Parts: sequence; structure tokens; C-alpha cells
Amino acid sequence: MSSKKIARALISVYYKDGLEAIVHQLAKQNVAFVSTGGTEVFIKKLGYHVVPVEQLTGYPSIFGGRVKTLHPAVFGGILFRREDVGDVLQAQEFKIAPIDLVIVDLYPFEETVAKALSSGEGWGEVIEKIDIGGISLIRGAAKNFNDVLIVSSRDQYVEVLELLKNKNCSTELSDRKRFAALAFDVTSQYDSAIFNYFNREQNIASFKSSYQQGKTLRYGENPHQKGIYFGELDRLFDQLNGKELSYNNLVDVDAAVNLVKEFEGDTAFVIIKHTNACGVATAPSVKEAYLKAFQADTISAFGGVLASNKKIDLAAAEEINKLFFEILIAPDYDPSAVELLKSKKNRILLKQKQAPTATKQFKSLLNGVIEQDLDLHTDSKEDLKTVTKRAPSSDEVNALLFASKVCKHTKSNTIILAVEGQMLSSGVGQTSRVDALKQAIEKAKTFGFDLRNSVMASDAFFPFPDCVEIAHQQGIVAVVQPGGSIKDQDSINFCDQHSMAMVFTGFRHFKH
Repeated sequence: MSSKKIARALISVYYKDGLEAIVHQLAKQNVAFVSTGGTEVFIKKLGYHVVPVEQLTGYPSIFGGRVKTLHPAVFGGILFRREDVGDVLQAQEFKIAPIDLVIVDLYPFEETVAKALSSGEGWGEVIEKIDIGGISLIRGAAKNFNDVLIVSSRDQYVEVLELLKNKNCSTELSDRKRFAALAFDVTSQYDSAIFNYFNREQNIASFKSSYQQGKTLRYGENPHQKGIYFGELDRLFDQLNGKELSYNNLVDVDAAVNLVKEFEGDTAFVIIKHTNACGVATAPSVKEAYLKAFQADTISAFGGVLASNKKIDLAAAEEINKLFFEILIAPDYDPSAVELLKSKKNRILLKQKQAPTATKQFKSLLNGVIEQDLDLHTDSKEDLKTVTKRAPSSDEVNALLFASKVCKHTKSNTIILAVEGQMLSSGVGQTSRVDALKQAIEKAKTFGFDLRNSVMASDAFFPFPDCVEIAHQQGIVAVVQPGGSIKDQDSINFCDQHSMAMVFTGFRHFKH
């Protein structure tokens, strides 16, 4: 029989908010209550009779609450099959009464972990938030969805209350199947969080990643592709204006915030198009940084994603407002700047509350997933090893480090041309490093830059001296690269012959 009337409910929850209306609705249909601890007290205060779990099991809550519901009187009532003659006879033999509804949530493990990590606390409190009885009840009730309705999270209270009202506390098989699926979503998320916490130290080669409440996007990269975002965007941003973020918006926002994060201590501005920087600059003010970044490619900036690491004031907003752009990201905005920038209703304004904290990167391919550590290394003065007779000047060092930061966040093969505090041009995503350099030179000329006394950064080594030869012809005076080619000396020799400076970092920054 598909339709089942709820006669007895086991309710044991950590969070009580939203529960009261459900209890009242069940009571209206004379549903009997079984409960534990704080939930038992909560239901009694609402004026209803409750059978304590201890009365069913014959055991008190023991071991500091670690064992309360783990007993055949509880799990038998959930798991026995109502239409199986053998199960029914055993239930009668052992005086096990059916439980038709289980409302259980889990200890807040992830919240406890976040608190422990931020405060530096040890394992103790975290371990006690690994739920045993609760997750067993959820799994048991979900397994027996043919007879039992499982409610496994307070996020489901609104839906289940509507169900109970509309069907007078009866459920259909389709209802119970849906809530069983939601239950296994809850348990898989929970177990993944616990494994990943333990695996911070163990480094077991097992991929576990779980997100709940994915947000359906308008589409994916293209209109014929479905797109869903899994994550907690509201932890990172407040959206002050504009339409919903798309798949491509999210990819570009990720690129923008990770690049601008490289310039802590400076006032920086970046302009992103198709995940690559078409403008990057630092300056004393946001307005100046924006104008310098925009200067690098006034064409590609159209429809781009913009990011600043400092507050957007009115002076900056007045300049930025002249450009058609998709998204602007900043840690704060002057009220007058927001009012001006809101003049375009679809323009997305994001106030960034915190920087991304991810340390791993994942990508689906073939019939699996690959994982790697994020490239969190930023080349510094300490990394630079001068390999030519001429060492770079202090200004050239600053320009080289600036170019290297941009290079790290640009699609390979890439070449970045820069002066201190300003990207002049880039060659991105080319199959040949020579092609990347030629593209960068052509772009720089297109936008009126003189490359004399500029510097060049490469994401990987030069297999031949052709790139430094071409760079010298344009007046480029210093080069930063990771080194590592068997023909490094050929490039070094050319630089020495033409008074160019070259430094090795020892760190390759491929970005495929």
C-alpha cells in the first residue's frame, strides 16, 4: 500500500527552531511522540505527552550522551518491514512497536570544525560533534522509506509541514522516496566533512567533496549547456546591484579576486576578460590604478570583470562608470559611488567580505576528476636568482615581480610585458612562447606603448634564445623566468651579449 498514515513519531533534534508547528500538526492527528533529552522537554512544554526513549530501551542515556537511541526497540521499530510476515511476527514477539516518522538532525560538525580551526582548539570538541545515533536513525529510516518518512534537516521543515497539512499526516511512497533521497544527501555531506577533517593530516588519496543546495544558473558556458553552482557565495560577497551571476561571470570573478589578492599592500586594479587579465596596475589611488589598467587594452575592457583591493570612492566611480562592464568587485564602496554605479540596473556590484580560502583545485576530465594544490606560491625577491652578468636594478626588480604575479594568473603559454606598477600587454594561451611574445608586442604597439626599458615575464622556461632575441629588438631590458631548460645558457649568453638582465625564480606557473 503506497499511502501510509503516521501513527508514531520519533523526534530528536539539535535545532528546535521551526519544529513547533510540525509538532502541533502531528498532535492534531493524534500522532504519538517518542523523544530524547532536550527535544522531549520541548514537546512537553508544548503540552503533549512524550514517551522517553529510555522507557523503550530500558537504558538511560549513557557515556555522556554517546549512546541513547542505539537499541533494537528503536531501530526495530524503524526498520521492520510492515508487509513482511516474518518481520511482523518478530516485532510482535519482541514487543517492538512501529515508528512511522523520524525527525532527526545532526550535530553541527562543520560549524564546530570552523570554530576550532579559527580558535586553534584541539580535537576534543570536534570529536564529540561526530553524530552516531542521529546518522544511524537517518540511514535506517531512509533505508525503510517504504514504511517510514525521514526528515533529516531543519531545512526540510517547511516542505514537510506542508505535506502533513495537505495529507492529514499521511504520506505517499513518492513522498517517502523524496525525503529518503534528501536524507542520504545529508549523510553523505556529513561523512565527507568528517573525512576531510581527518584527512588534513593523513593525506589519504581519496576524493571526497560534497556541496548541498546547488544554485541552478541560467546556463553553462553556452546556452545549450546546463549550469549549477555549488558553494556559499554569500560568505564571500554581498551583491549590491545587478542581475544574477552566470557561469562565465563566476569563472571570471574567481580569476579577478585571485589576481588582485596578489597585490596586498598596494592599491591595485585588475580588468579580466575570459579569465585573463587585459589590464593590471598599482597606483597611489584607485582612480589612478583603474586608468593605468584600462590603458593596457581599452578594447578588451569592454564587458569585462573589474576588481579593486581598495574601497571604490566617487572619483574612481566617475571614471569606471564611463565603461560598459559586467561586474565590479571591491572590499567596500562609498555610498555616493554605489549610487552612481547603480545607474545601470544590470551592472553587478559585489562587495567582497573575505578572500577565497581554498587550497585545492579540481577538474573533471575523461571519466574522473583530477586534484591538485592551488598554485599559492608568489614569486618574491628571495626567489630571484640573477643568472646574467648584469643584475636588474631595483626598479626592474619591482617590475619583474609585478609581471610575474600577473603571469601566474594568465593562461599558458603566456608572456607579460610590464613596467613597475603597470602591465603593458600580454600574450595568452598560445601554443608557442614565441607566438605569445609576438602577440604581446603587437598589443602593446596597438595601444601606444613604447617597450623600451620594460621587462618580460614568462610562465615557463625558454627552450631557445629566440624570445630574448625578439625582446631585445623591442628594447626590453630585463627578463624573469623559472629556468630549467637544458638550453638555458643560450638565453643567458644572449642577454650577457646585449646587457640584458635575467633572473630565475625556480617556480613554473603553468595555467592550463
